[in-house]
Amino acid sequence: MKTRLRLGVIGAGAVVREIYQYLFFRSRYSELLEICAVADPNEEYRNWFGDLAGLPTGRRFATHQDLLAGVNLDAVQVNTPDHLHCAPAVDALSAGLDVLLPKPTAATISDAHAILQAAGKSGRFLAVDFHKRQDPRLKEAQARFQTGRYGTFQAAVFYMLDKLLVADPNHTPRFFASPDFAQRNSPVSFLTVHMADALMNMVNLIPAQVRAIGYAHKLPSLKPIAVQGFDLVDTELLFQTGAVAHILTGWALPNSAWSTTVQSARLLCSDGLIDLALDMPGLREIHAEGMSEVNPLFRNFEKDNRVTGYGISSPGRLYEQMLAFRNGRLSAEEQQAALNPMALGFYATLVLEAAEQSLAQGSQTGTGATLGGPVDLRRLLSEQLGPAVAKQYRLG
Repeated sequence: MKTRLRLGVIGAGAVVREIYQYLFFRSRYSELLEICAVADPNEEYRNWFGDLAGLPTGRRFATHQDLLAGVNLDAVQVNTPDHLHCAPAVDALSAGLDVLLPKPTAATISDAHAILQAAGKSGRFLAVDFHKRQDPRLKEAQARFQTGRYGTFQAAVFYMLDKLLVADPNHTPRFFASPDFAQRNSPVSFLTVHMADALMNMVNLIPAQVRAIGYAHKLPSLKPIAVQGFDLVDTELLFQTGAVAHILTGWALPNSAWSTTVQSARLLCSDGLIDLALDMPGLREIHAEGMSEVNPLFRNFEKDNRVTGYGISSPGRLYEQMLAFRNGRLSAEEQQAALNPMALGFYATLVLEAAEQSLAQGSQTGTGATLGGPVDLRRLLSEQLGPAVAKQYRLG
């Protein structure tokens, strides 16, 4: 029986530095993984990770194609930018490997569909790390909602707001690696997908329409490097039931905010209300830099040098499933649940593309706001993938 997965890491940028290095080398899941190779076109990132993993130079590649051709593997983790997920994921699945992706599955529904199709055709295991699903507060709220405790879902407001330093290329140290990060990644792709996915999984509904409003005030005013991107986006999800949700995300909170990410949610239902204070995990500190809220639920540094928290346990459990699958110990029911389009984040990508389309086609007010129009998700899916495929995804 296989006890470890021979893993290739494709992409060694910010998401590996901030989250996955701890999963690979300092978590209870590290014993499941044998890090065999890395691929990244950036030599600095490639060698940083190669040194961390103790990889010989012959196992450090510039392209995912060279990695797949050069090393015998069981699985790969694809950590490239969202719009580059498709090719390495499809190539790896087609080569008979299992694949783990960080959220979102892809930047477009055509790419997400191609990845899901490749997984189905190859018979390999595909997993997407939406680690917000493992937030214990959201898990508890989902479990309670699905008992019928609160009645019918009617409306919700979610917000997830980052400090400016997350998107500011002028900040030292730079939070993310590239100076154009906030131009290439909108609040929708980076943050909204988290909350949209959490909500859809909780209420088990797929939206019928998406509309977005974007605000660009702070980022374009940054000096000396200005960013042509949105500070804040309000994404409205309208469901067939008439239920509505507003998901507000952005990254222009003053750096004096009490938490790197200020986030919360409220759901209104026919028989009750759910109030989620997600930015108050219980540890507040006052020190020379000011007062701050620390979220040990997401990532917690233990005394024995191990790292725990739902940011680690979410991908860790996916690797446990992957290993069980390879050993023939994942039941047919578990396999079916794992391959569900909701589980694989397809509908989060659908919301993402619709919101981006709404903004791209919207009208600018001249005061820094972009008013997007409604995007019908059934029509979008039919236009992109055809009516038959839309029907497969329950939107035909």
